[in-house]
Amino acid sequence: MPNFIDQARMVPRVALLSTRAPRDPTKAWEGYWSRVRQTGAGGEVLWDSASDAEWNQYEGLIQKWMDLTLPVVDVGCGNGTFTRRLARVFPLALGVDVARSAVDRAELESADLSRTDYRAADFTTAGTGAAIRAEYGLVNVFVRGVLHVLRKDQQRALARNLADLVVGNPGKVLLTETNFRGNPLAYLQSLGATPGDIPEQLERAISSIPVPGRFGAGERAATFPAEDWHVDSEGPVTIEAVTMTAGGPTAIPGYYAMLSRP
Repeated sequence: MPNFIDQARMVPRVALLSTRAPRDPTKAWEGYWSRVRQTGAGGEVLWDSASDAEWNQYEGLIQKWMDLTLPVVDVGCGNGTFTRRLARVFPLALGVDVARSAVDRAELESADLSRTDYRAADFTTAGTGAAIRAEYGLVNVFVRGVLHVLRKDQQRALARNLADLVVGNPGKVLLTETNFRGNPLAYLQSLGATPGDIPEQLERAISSIPVPGRFGAGERAATFPAEDWHVDSEGPVTIEAVTMTAGGPTAIPGYYAMLSRP
């Protein structure tokens, strides 16, 4: 049962932290990644659990639905954790992130791999998808945990860029997003926040980056309309955040959709 008293007691601290986040999303993400010193399961990045269990959900979908002879574009790649996993399956994995600092870290962490490439680009800016399509040709696309931190207009802009990537293309788009259906304070509680303590990774996110929402079937239908996209498969998944409590990695309800252009 939700503890509404505890939620109310969390409000002042959460409000104070959130006022520190830059209003410009690009500056926010650059500032966030420029201060990261450790990634992975024991690191500072909330969503970088490096979980085999989470990846296994996606790999099964990838093997079933995607053309494995095509490259894949990892949109919002961060430090490249999933880009590197994708490179085990596809001939090339291109990681793209809006933050140059994220791309620099991804390149460093992928230095010994030959099937990864990275670049800084904004997938909410018109023309980004078309430019990558012109360079790389036919591709698949992987998007994890990006849409739920975008405004509605940014979500639609990203969808248009994804359409440019896979139009006239056998490639697929796999979306996977957090889909917690409670209020934002309940979400923070589910990640281990209490009135007296907010885990360091969570506090860092609240004070640095855009406020997350949720992205499920309803949000997908509004962002990727049926006249432009075909849903090959969709359903629940579990997103795993880094360990912030004694119970191990933090499981977050999620949603996936495998999409293609009709």
